[in-house]
Amino acid sequence: MPDPTRPRASLRTAVVWEVLKDALDRRVKATGRESLDVLDTGGGSGNFAVPVARLGHRVTVVDPSPNALFALERRAAEAGVADRVKGVQGDAHGLFDVVERGGYDVVLCHGVLEYVDDPADGVRNVVDALRPEGVLSLLAAGLGGAVLARALAGHFKEAKQALDDPDGRWGEGDPVPHRFTADQLTALVEGAGLRVGAVHGVRVFADLVPGVLVDTEPGAVEALLKLEAAAAELPAFHSVATQLHVLGEAQGADEG
Repeated sequence: MPDPTRPRASLRTAVVWEVLKDALDRRVKATGRESLDVLDTGGGSGNFAVPVARLGHRVTVVDPSPNALFALERRAAEAGVADRVKGVQGDAHGLFDVVERGGYDVVLCHGVLEYVDDPADGVRNVVDALRPEGVLSLLAAGLGGAVLARALAGHFKEAKQALDDPDGRWGEGDPVPHRFTADQLTALVEGAGLRVGAVHGVRVFADLVPGVLVDTEPGAVEALLKLEAAAAELPAFHSVATQLHVLGEAQGADEG
């Protein structure tokens, strides 16, 4: 996976990275500790874990794939942060078979909620890994983005099916088991006892713009990044984002 701090890759990750980095900085100030304990559930090869470790934090990555964890180990070594990144095999359902309950300042749950049988139970589970006043970074597939993508590809029946389906699926061949609206995700976070600190739309335009245009037009990447950042916080664009990011803060967490 590409590093979210690099410009081209940032088209997919910049909004989440900036929100996450700010949340980490605030927790550092609030706790008085320069190094936080961060849990990355489903963190794979370290797309976020390695950059977080570069900031000086200790990161535990839980992922069911041995191949992803091997790639994580190699990547962390190449980045010089192998001593701050630990990978363990597991999943969100059996999270506390492999990590400590209530042991983390920040928990990342990116691209996981789509694949758990009970999303509400999945959110409650990862929230249980937080210390008091901890922060949850939740990233999941957006319903509106999938509907828009199918429609623009000319698959109008599939777009309508995704819109009507309780799980936001466009058909039997859909690889994503669950998609969410911003209201659904915030309800899940609040239902787990957290306060919603921020909601952002992710990849509002990036997946709709032809790649050749971004790669060949001078300054296009930077201009699109600025556009994504400007639209991310506007509720009007949450409904068409490919992904939605919700920052959840445990009751009593410092104000942002």
